[in-house]
Amino acid sequence: MTQATSRIDEHVREAAAKTVARSQQYMLGIQNKEGYWWGELESNPTMEAEYLMLTHILGAPNPERWRKIANYILARQQEDGSWAQYYGAPGNLSTCVECYTALKIAGIPPNSPEMTKAREFIISRGGVENTRVFTKIWLAMLGQYPWKNLPAMPPEVMFLPTWFPVNIYEFSSWARATIVPMTIILTEKPTVPIPQSASIPELFTSNGHAPPSNGRPAPIASWRTLFNGADKVLRLYERIPIKPGRDKAKSRAARWILSHQEADGSWGGIQPPWVYSLICLKHLGFPLDHPAMKRGLEGFEGFAIEEDDTWRVQACVSPVWDTGLALIAMLESGVPANNLGMEAAARWLIDKQILRGGDWQVKAPETPPGGWAFEFANNNYPDIDDVAEVLMALNLARLPGEEDGCRTAAIQRGVDWLLGVQSANGGWAAFDKDNDRTYLSNIPFADFGESLDPPSVDVTAHVIEALGKLGYDRSFEPIRKAYNYIRDEQEPDGPWFGRWGVNYVYGAGAVLPALQSIGEDMSQPYVRNAVAWLIQHQNPDGGWGESCGSYVDPELRGRGPSTASQTAWALLALIAAGEAHSPTALNGVRYLHETQQADGSWDEPYFTGTGFPGYGIGHRPKKLPDPGDPSYQDLDMGAGFMINYHLYRNYWPLTALGRFLNEG
Repeated sequence: MTQATSRIDEHVREAAAKTVARSQQYMLGIQNKEGYWWGELESNPTMEAEYLMLTHILGAPNPERWRKIANYILARQQEDGSWAQYYGAPGNLSTCVECYTALKIAGIPPNSPEMTKAREFIISRGGVENTRVFTKIWLAMLGQYPWKNLPAMPPEVMFLPTWFPVNIYEFSSWARATIVPMTIILTEKPTVPIPQSASIPELFTSNGHAPPSNGRPAPIASWRTLFNGADKVLRLYERIPIKPGRDKAKSRAARWILSHQEADGSWGGIQPPWVYSLICLKHLGFPLDHPAMKRGLEGFEGFAIEEDDTWRVQACVSPVWDTGLALIAMLESGVPANNLGMEAAARWLIDKQILRGGDWQVKAPETPPGGWAFEFANNNYPDIDDVAEVLMALNLARLPGEEDGCRTAAIQRGVDWLLGVQSANGGWAAFDKDNDRTYLSNIPFADFGESLDPPSVDVTAHVIEALGKLGYDRSFEPIRKAYNYIRDEQEPDGPWFGRWGVNYVYGAGAVLPALQSIGEDMSQPYVRNAVAWLIQHQNPDGGWGESCGSYVDPELRGRGPSTASQTAWALLALIAAGEAHSPTALNGVRYLHETQQADGSWDEPYFTGTGFPGYGIGHRPKKLPDPGDPSYQDLDMGAGFMINYHLYRNYWPLTALGRFLNEG
């Protein structure tokens, strides 16, 4: 290293140290007194639209809240009258129809400029007829769409055993918890019409005569053809007046729903199964003052944010995830483990460990409990990614005296649980083991999100990193299998697909630190290919960015405006690969220093988290559909669900800068 280069490096280190100190103070300032961190999980305004429609269907209108929801939805409207799935995206038809309908129910005049522009956008995209199935289900429940045009899903599916190729436990946890109440909704067809003044005939392009909605068309010989054929048979079955076992099936579904409600009132800790479970129970005769209904409705208060005369609701909450990642950032950046805030965070995480069974036991019956969930309360569905991050956080933490034994015991329980839910291909999924029967993504109403939860590289990498930091290496058979899985999943040009974060930058940022933690030789060609890809995709300002659109347009892989979180992921990868002092990494550190705000935080309007890429199968397809293909998604990502985690912009940069400074 030349003397000039050394001076530049030292200057960057000084800047990084100041940036870290400001960031640490910011993070300490927003830590909850109970020890946890929790940032907003921002998604799209269908959350508010569907909450408003839900309260109408349940018979629990709240005009003042509806007014504030309408204010928020209107504030999210784009210049062309549309609403989008993520920041900077083109408008999405289904999102627009739901927002328009909710606004009309709330009393927004249809001749207002905002509604006029929204209506023009909707018609220009083909109207209600071109919306996704779940939007049509909402409209049917409001008396605005014919039930006969929607798929069939009878509650008798509850009788299908776990060994049968089609059963509820072969769907992802979030799809499963949605499908069970949906069997009642699609069969019983509950309808609570909205006032005539709120009806939406103007959003149809076919004079109100909507065509049947059986999902995407398919070739003659395909799983989708088979399931569409089964749907026709089920429709015929529904015409039979006597259905032996129907009442028993409905009772079993209701018991399953009640047994899966969480302490906070939610189902699965997320919005879709939550709203459909409440609608289902209401239709089955549960009054609003029933404990499950009361807890379910009140639970939304804990997910809601009210400010500036608006009211919005989060699709999910992420305190365990945020706390694990924040604790890692603080401890790796030099905050002492005996800091009272760090000890409080460790205690809070230990207390949140789940020591009871859940749906995951169907595939891993011999595995003892020991995971962590994403949310405050989600005992049925501990999250593998959360467990990996919490284990890394607790491994860095320390507690005084004998109390530290609780920490080490929690770590061991978490490791045992992780090892028990590893999938057969060596990878780890988000919630379940071997949840990868791709044919199930072809059911008629699976035109949104992901029906399955197969292993992903990013989760697998986080697990490997956690195990590596706990002292395991490639001689350990589970790591050997996971290592082979990751090697097989590498893209030809170097990076890895990001299932739960956007996108290839996230994948590389997860994999390279994982490889380093298990002692991999980081000079190997496949690692250098990943490094070269990151170098090639650095922006002129020194940062990295990648659009959510990279999930549907290969030209956007690694391309987009720089963000703090994605720059941090790239730096984590480069540092792990021995590139901490490279010009590329130093420019990335400068970017974080120069874009930090006075309070120690970063601004990041862009969505860098992923809920659903919208592929249905839960993983990257071998080939993206071409325009004209029924499965094709444009940049509006109509089948996807993207997330802006409001703390990503803070703890990921702090972790990256802490590791940079630790490199000496």
